[in-house]
Amino acid sequence: MTGHIHSFESFGTVDGPGIRFVVFLQGCPLRCKYCHNPDTWNAGGEEYTAEAVAQRVLRYKNYFGENGGVTVTGGEPLLQIDFVTELFTILKEKGIHTCVDTSGFTFNPDSKISVEKHTKLLEVADLFLLDIKHIDDKKCRDLTGKSNENTLAFARFLSEKGKPMWIRQVLVPDITDDENDLKRVRAFIDELRTVEKVEVLPYHTLGVNKYEKLGLAYPLKDTQAPSKEKVAEARQILKGGNQ
Repeated sequence: MTGHIHSFESFGTVDGPGIRFVVFLQGCPLRCKYCHNPDTWNAGGEEYTAEAVAQRVLRYKNYFGENGGVTVTGGEPLLQIDFVTELFTILKEKGIHTCVDTSGFTFNPDSKISVEKHTKLLEVADLFLLDIKHIDDKKCRDLTGKSNENTLAFARFLSEKGKPMWIRQVLVPDITDDENDLKRVRAFIDELRTVEKVEVLPYHTLGVNKYEKLGLAYPLKDTQAPSKEKVAEARQILKGGNQ
């Protein structure tokens, strides 16, 4: 089994608990207007076997120790779910904590094959960082080009299976910072049993130069980062009893 890899980061600190070895996979079906990794959208990247990636991870095991581990992200890593499952199977045998940063878009509750593949992944994945792009389906389609139905279904699936998750919400002025929408996100979180943490990620423009290099127009060129007050308000609404 080979995977298409965009890049590696050996000392990640914002992609799950502790110090993480982060694997960025290539390919994503979403086109989020605030995406800071447009270079991961298309298929391609360098091919690695799951064993080769695992061996690369093991070189750094002493750095992330027992409190850290490995996170796969992208792009959308679960476009390559079979590869991720094989990689995590190897890593779990080595006692390494495994985490997936995903939009949940690949999960189709009406597809037996999809449910089976994601169930198999859950057996070797310790934690999911689930990005709720927008709680409102119409607004989500405008923001990402896709519906939020699969994302919300995946959150419920993780909850039903007893799998820990962190909910992530990127806070974009005039797009995801509406108070009523944030309250809807909180209400949805309250329906779930396994949310361990809620993270509010302030919008930033660090990826703008990538759009320029790729010859792409940046969709939110007139959007500024949210104020500290707006971020604090969003955190108060979303976090509730979850830290």
